[in-house]
Amino acid sequence: MKHYFLTFFLIITFVSYGKTKQLTDYVNPFLGTATLWEPEDLGYTRKIKERTWGAEVFPGSSLPNAMVQLSPVTMYRSGAGYQYEDTLIYGFSHTNKGHWNLLHVPILPVTGDIDPSDFASTYNHNNESATPGYYQVFLERYGINAELTSTLRCGFHRYTFTKDIGKKVIFDMKRSNNRVKDWQLQQVDKFVFSGYQNTEEKIYFYGIANQSIKSIEQVNDGNHEVSVIDFNDDSKKKDPLELKIGFSFVSIENAKMNLEKEMMSKSFDVVRNEANSMWNKLLSNIQVDGGTERQKGIFYSCLYRSFLWPALRSDMNHDFTDVKGKIINEGFHYYTNPSFWDDYRNKLVLLAMISPEVTNDIIKSIIDKGEKSNGYMPTFFHGDHASVFVAGSYLRGLKDFDLERAYKLLLKNATVPGRGGRPYLDEYIKNGWIAEKDTTNVPTWNEYKAAVTKTVEYAYDDYATALIAKELQNNENYQLLMKRSENYKTLFDPSTGFWRGKIATGEWIKDFDPYYPYYAYMYREANAWQSLFFAPHDPEGMVALYPNKEAVALKLDSLFTEPWRGYEAHNMTGFIGNYCHGNQPDHSVPYTYYFIDKQEKAQCVLDSIMERFYDMGKEGLAYSGMDDAGEMSSWYVFNAIGLYTYSPADPEYIVTVPLFDKVKFKMNNKEFIIQKKGKGKKINSITYDDKKLDGWFIKHQELMRGKSLIIETE
Repeated sequence: MKHYFLTFFLIITFVSYGKTKQLTDYVNPFLGTATLWEPEDLGYTRKIKERTWGAEVFPGSSLPNAMVQLSPVTMYRSGAGYQYEDTLIYGFSHTNKGHWNLLHVPILPVTGDIDPSDFASTYNHNNESATPGYYQVFLERYGINAELTSTLRCGFHRYTFTKDIGKKVIFDMKRSNNRVKDWQLQQVDKFVFSGYQNTEEKIYFYGIANQSIKSIEQVNDGNHEVSVIDFNDDSKKKDPLELKIGFSFVSIENAKMNLEKEMMSKSFDVVRNEANSMWNKLLSNIQVDGGTERQKGIFYSCLYRSFLWPALRSDMNHDFTDVKGKIINEGFHYYTNPSFWDDYRNKLVLLAMISPEVTNDIIKSIIDKGEKSNGYMPTFFHGDHASVFVAGSYLRGLKDFDLERAYKLLLKNATVPGRGGRPYLDEYIKNGWIAEKDTTNVPTWNEYKAAVTKTVEYAYDDYATALIAKELQNNENYQLLMKRSENYKTLFDPSTGFWRGKIATGEWIKDFDPYYPYYAYMYREANAWQSLFFAPHDPEGMVALYPNKEAVALKLDSLFTEPWRGYEAHNMTGFIGNYCHGNQPDHSVPYTYYFIDKQEKAQCVLDSIMERFYDMGKEGLAYSGMDDAGEMSSWYVFNAIGLYTYSPADPEYIVTVPLFDKVKFKMNNKEFIIQKKGKGKKINSITYDDKKLDGWFIKHQELMRGKSLIIETE
């Protein structure tokens, strides 16, 4: 059944939108929803009962960086709420990230009597479909065909009932992927309902039905409680039940305003067609020629997946609720924080290239949050990579934000220990590295400092902040931070050739096995092999830590050939030797070959990754690991077109061999072209605008001139 759904979608779209093939035809929203089960895909034999993490993505409807993601829920407390192997649908939720949170306001159309502990419906993938901005499934238990589409802040439900026994909709208000603190659902008039759900965020909604409401009642069996909207007898007509629901993180009044301005006057098909057009417009920024249909399908599915997060949190009038709970309007669109540890590597650069207005507003959003949160710039999970995002965006020409305000926050992150800033910064400043606990036999999942990963990443974050200091002519801090950017060297162990943890005395950790993976002991979600060669700002200095380039080559070759030792971890799958593509820590490692004069070896690895790890599993619908808000997808997009963000803080790209013969990339209303000549993996020459490139990197400013990049291979 591999690629069955892509073919199915192409047929559906062909019928719906005419004979002209569109770029949305290539997108498969189910790609990444399946889980890896087989040892040949996982890289080990499963022993843990829990499911291995998949890409954790959702197949439902959304627009780019929207507030609403309208998608089916097959499992709560799972990454995106949807797992392809599941057989029951519990509801359709209205927010999603693919990261174990959100799933606000889940609802499900039903018929008959309601059992609040047992109302989920079976479904079959043969009667389920999705395209960008549209999702459809037949709910077998109730004989209801459910269709979903959306605008930026509104969801549109169309339910066609085949059983003439009354129409009801369950609002499962006590459930989401976060703890529900309180909620409200009320009838406003004959056709209108409203309410809110309060979890980590308080989301308000205002909805209107096309058929009259009989009642809203609570049904509770002692185990679970749901709200049920029962529609009047006129709802037994064959006309589908339609719900238009506006959302806001400010108020019910603003949810109503969003609904009135975005959706109220539009039919389901108009909203669906507008969503399709918006996605086609975004996808058309990168047009590819050559390659196989499979490669194009993966490419445009990945490009689509790269633009779903961060998510909008402000209303049509720019109102938003800030981190202090106050309603604010500063004239820009307010967004959630990026998943900095994951997507600073590539996705946020892709976002800046294609959606600069969104990127500027995201930076304004994190500045607002930082200034109201002890003066520290927000971070996510690990590291301090807002620094990379801000520096890389500004140096690429995005300047519609206050750089000095951003710098003040980032400088405090880098220099002032405190709650909200960098963990263990005092150790890092004092020693140039962070110590780990002196212990033995640490289980994979135990939480410690991840001291090696923090040290090398802080060094890169210092570099990124130094670039901003230089722009602002703050020479004293520029010199300080540039010196600290060399701290990645402090945990390099020349006796083993690995970056290795130290205890507080400065001695190396003795219980050291480079093959053993940890979630947070020494390394963050990695082993020592996967933590090699991270100094994006200083690759030559990194290589110089070894006796010679031959030693680096030997280490790299061993990384990709030393077999994985069978360790099982939820977020480590997709191996080439000990290289793990299923998680982010080593995603930049293959390019190290460039700096030891073996570029063609890097390309062998890159091609193998693109060929093997993006449509895996029995159905061809699994990634090798988590998409992490678009990072995995963006990695494919960049490498497929022959560019990669090796040092995302720097406005340049390392040139690789593209999958496609020709790429047209529209950026800031100018189009540059990437063209491949030859079929080999070794790059013989790189020219831009008929001038030979000096080295492997091309500047962002050069690409913005809109000329041709020619990559000749043998």
